[in-house]
Amino acid sequence: MLAHGMKETLVDIKERRSCRKYSTKPVEHADLEKVLEAGTYAPTGHGTQSPRMVIVTDETQLRELSSLNGRVWGKPIDPFYGAPVAVFVLADRTAPTGFQDACLVMGNLMLAAQAVGLGSCWINRGKEMFELPEGRVILERWRIDPARYEGLGICILGHPAEGGITHAKPRKADYIVYA
Repeated sequence: MLAHGMKETLVDIKERRSCRKYSTKPVEHADLEKVLEAGTYAPTGHGTQSPRMVIVTDETQLRELSSLNGRVWGKPIDPFYGAPVAVFVLADRTAPTGFQDACLVMGNLMLAAQAVGLGSCWINRGKEMFELPEGRVILERWRIDPARYEGLGICILGHPAEGGITHAKPRKADYIVYA
């Protein structure tokens, strides 16, 4: 059983690509819960479970947050690519490994999305979004202390639309170096 599970994990790792176009099909709550649970099992320094995840599915909030992210990026586009779910992963500034812990949560979320048949993409500028005055207000609205938590990344989720995912590029010959 273990070998079969490992084989599936390796396939998911190799086949997961960023999705930049989503269908209007809603994400099933059970699938979302599986992805979020995987995020909670990401390794964290000393098992502190330091990151926080805030899940946004409300269309109005998604538009507001996407607009703020686009403004930080300096591009008048939807940086969330129409995804129906955004998971905001926040790093604990007080944890020695807060940044690394939050990065591992993002990785788990994206791999779990692949495993349940959802598309995902890591959206940057979370830190910059929540450093803005309106970003701090949003964190407070979510009952998150902006002095303690900073944005790390946004994991968008949904069902891929036609053309939303491109194939993997060949791996670089010098990607791995043995010392």
